Parts: sequence; C-alpha cells; structure tokens
Amino acid sequence: MQLDDLYRQVIMDHYQRPRNLGELEHGTVTVDLRNPSCGDEIRLQLLVEDGVVKDVRFRGAGCSISMSSASMMTEAIKGKPVDEALRLSHTFRAMIRGEDVDTEPLGDLEALQGVSKFPARVKCATLAWQALERAVGSDEDASR
Repeated sequence: MQLDDLYRQVIMDHYQRPRNLGELEHGTVTVDLRNPSCGDEIRLQLLVEDGVVKDVRFRGAGCSISMSSASMMTEAIKGKPVDEALRLSHTFRAMIRGEDVDTEPLGDLEALQGVSKFPARVKCATLAWQALERAVGSDEDASR
C-alpha cells in the first residue's frame, strides 16, 4: 500500500465516522464559521477549564476534506492546554500552506498535507482550525 492510499483511507475514515461529532451541553465557547467559496460550514464548541480543552464537539456540513480535518483536529486538541492546541493549529496551517514543518506532532493530520497542492481546498482544510483560533481568542492568522 502506498502512502497516498493510506492517507486517503485516514481522511475517508474520519469523514465517514467523524470523531467528537455533536453538541456540548455545557460548552464555554461556540464558534460558527462558513467558507463562502464552497459552502462548508462548522459549529465548533469547546469546554475550556483552567486553560485546558477538556472537551470539544463539532457539527458541520461540507466536503470530505473539511469534515475530516475537523474530526482529526478535535482528536488532536482534546485534553491539551490551549497554548498547545494553538501551536498545533499554527503548525497545521503552515503545513497546509506548503511550508516545511515538523509534522510529527500532527499525527493523523499529516494525511491532509497533500491539500497544499490544491489552493482551492486549503480553506476547506483550515476552516475548523480558524474556528479554534477564534474560539480561544487567537485569530491573527484567520485570514490566511
């Protein structure tokens, strides 16, 4: 099996069986975002306590890239301190922009690295991450 095939399987697994899909009954912050260029939508809810992402859920509608990225992101940030979640976000977004980064901390998210070759899909892959950055008050990169 080639690496590209494995990455496709990871993306499709998260698209078909998204992790952390749903609503948080007692979330501390909710962010709704839409990608006007393709219609992807996401509602991201976080429960942040003592600077840690204790729980996270999302709901959305969109392409496989957008929804699988949201699913993988929620797995990656759950239980992490907010500053670590933001570092992951900046690393992920740099990877998607085609920058040379250490992808090891990203885990399964590395499967989305190929999106950098398709500029029209970059916004799909980063929508959930933009929501995260807005949710925790760090959206300086949100326009990228």
